[in-house]
Amino acid sequence: MAVFPPKENALWQIFGAGGKKIIGVIHSKPLPGSPRYRGEPLDDVYRFAVAEGARYREGGMHGLIVENAWDIPFAKPEDIGLETAAAMSVMADRVREEVGLPVGVNVLANGVECSLAVAKASGAVFVRSNQWVNAYVANEGFVEGAAPRAARYRALLGAQGVKFFADVHVKHGSHSIVADRSLAEQTLDAEFFDADVLIATGQRTGGETDLGELEAIKEAASLPVIIGSGLTLRNAEVILSVADGAIVASSLKEDGNWWSPVSTERVKRLMEVVEGL
Repeated sequence: MAVFPPKENALWQIFGAGGKKIIGVIHSKPLPGSPRYRGEPLDDVYRFAVAEGARYREGGMHGLIVENAWDIPFAKPEDIGLETAAAMSVMADRVREEVGLPVGVNVLANGVECSLAVAKASGAVFVRSNQWVNAYVANEGFVEGAAPRAARYRALLGAQGVKFFADVHVKHGSHSIVADRSLAEQTLDAEFFDADVLIATGQRTGGETDLGELEAIKEAASLPVIIGSGLTLRNAEVILSVADGAIVASSLKEDGNWWSPVSTERVKRLMEVVEGL
């Protein structure tokens, strides 16, 4: 049951109509302000991101999302520094310009307003919110839904063209706070707070998305539903029989670990399966 009049399909608006849409994650090297950054030239960081994006493009990927994955441990939204926004903006812009695919932004943890600033500066076309509505207990502590502030900030920036990709029941945390709400209700919550695309995930980065959970979200949703972790050659046909697409990285890395370089051959093999569905 939809909570609003139907929206245009945001996946098709961004990536073109028809088919399943697959988005590759660029896991950025550590950025200034994070514990693992050691003063490396930022041009090296940007070149790495562009090279990763080029490997995805060569394999046939539809789009990319840039993520500050090595800024571990992640800061809560109010503690994300200006230096992160600055570095991510330059990186996302270079990836967009040099790789030529649609680009999204995910500033961890749940830094949706920062992601919007990056998107506005770089020409990115979507942002990911790991916690869009309600609240949960994450690795970073108590995390509240970003929707009210993010939607107002998008309006302030004049960035209404930037789409919100919102997780439902996101990974890396406990959902005991909303345990009295079904997945269907949480799905409707995300739609009611004006998400554009919904995301189902596994429990950890690279963890396979539970098919039953995906089906429950998809059944309740009027928006496109993609998965945010765990897509592989082995499960792609089953998962994509339900989902409208996927954000994927770990299974496309050289040894299956998210921190390794992208393997163009792995990307090609997955995209052959996707295009054959």
